[in-house]
Amino acid sequence: MTVHGEREVVPSATKAEAAQALKDFTDAYNKADKAYDPALDADHVTGALGAINQAGLKARGVNYPDGNPQHVPLELTDAKFTIPKKAGWPRFFLADVDSNRDQDQGNQDNRWVLVFLRDSPDDIWQAAYLTILRPNAIPALKTDEDGFAEPVAPDSAALAVAPRDLSEEYSSYMQNGKPEHFKDGPHTSEWRASRKKEENLPGIRTLYIDQALDSDDFGPLGFVTRDGSALVFFTVRNYERQIAAQGVRLQVVPDVKALLTGEVKSTLTKERISSQAVTVPAGGGEVDVLGRLTGLTAAKGS
Repeated sequence: MTVHGEREVVPSATKAEAAQALKDFTDAYNKADKAYDPALDADHVTGALGAINQAGLKARGVNYPDGNPQHVPLELTDAKFTIPKKAGWPRFFLADVDSNRDQDQGNQDNRWVLVFLRDSPDDIWQAAYLTILRPNAIPALKTDEDGFAEPVAPDSAALAVAPRDLSEEYSSYMQNGKPEHFKDGPHTSEWRASRKKEENLPGIRTLYIDQALDSDDFGPLGFVTRDGSALVFFTVRNYERQIAAQGVRLQVVPDVKALLTGEVKSTLTKERISSQAVTVPAGGGEVDVLGRLTGLTAAKGS
């Protein structure tokens, strides 16, 4: 009898493996943050978080070649793991943790929600997504009698929007307001309004371009919630292009300058990676963007 392990529905990880992956990530993150050296945690991040983390460390390493003068070790405690059962690869799990970067009471209290990803049995676990949310904003996820979660298929037809379509549709929405099934809020209507105000400042015109980013480790990862909806993490790429009128000089801040190629004469294009955590209702309804983590990854002058 032949056993096809890639077809068998099994837990993506054990609780011990998940805890070890979180510890390994935290240790590597702290070494990289202290030295401002992206190589020190490159093996433990991937996807959207990896792109943001690596570019940020590179920029700060240029500006602070002796390392981080204000380094405070990151501590991640009170870990709650949500591990789905699934067949095949990739496999993933969620870690809901308390960090020492907040206040544990009142409006400043929050949780780090990390999604770890592994593409094959030979790979190590890497953190692909990070969203920081208020404790009461984290949806309750569906689990079976053994405590394991249910993953959402990228092409799921049971949801208002299939996870594989979220990156393309969110990019389109940010460009022209359509499709209109994204709930108003700070990461949708308010973000569009804020960008609109920046489009025509005195002497500077700003263009925004949003593109889907949904292949390989940038692909969507989702979990079924208790109410039958889904919590989905996905990525987009944003470009901000500033064009200066004659005689106007564009400002280039140190973190941008550190990632800059070319010479800023009349234009400056900033590239950012943005990861979103959303709830997608079953059937129909509005997609609610719960949180967004955006980071500069490149800049080009001309």
